[in-house]
Amino acid sequence: MSRSRAFIGLGSNLEEPELQLLRAFDELDALPDTRLVARSSLYRSAPLGYLDQPDFVNAVAAIDTGLTPRQLLETLLALEHRHGRVRDFLNGPRTLDLDILLYDGLTLHEPGLTLPHPRIQDRAFVLLPLLEIAPDCVVPGHGPATGLLYNCEDQRLEKLPAAACEPDVV
Repeated sequence: MSRSRAFIGLGSNLEEPELQLLRAFDELDALPDTRLVARSSLYRSAPLGYLDQPDFVNAVAAIDTGLTPRQLLETLLALEHRHGRVRDFLNGPRTLDLDILLYDGLTLHEPGLTLPHPRIQDRAFVLLPLLEIAPDCVVPGHGPATGLLYNCEDQRLEKLPAAACEPDVV
């Protein structure tokens, strides 16, 4: 079976966000017919849209998967649900947010699924971690991700220290 390269955006601002993302990396690696091939550092960012909420922790993962885009979306939504994700309102706080950013350079518009992610070009918290693991990334319809990041210069990110991003070892 052929595999596709997909990039997944991860975000959390509730219930120990760093741990939510670290668990999610492991769970992405355990998805059916899927392997985690790279993960970015964790980054802290201010919320966009609805501002009266805690800062977010964000990252990007690269996976090789045999799942179709729709199967991957459904699997990611189930994973969010297992982490206690509640969708009270747009851009609200969340335990875990998983977005398909890119899938093999595919451009797709279906109900509930648009590829590349429709706001990828506007979000430094996606572009910076994406470029960390895929420095030559090109976003279909928008061009090189490096150029897109310049349009987000007003968005500040804080790269979290690696020691703070690893589970405690006993």
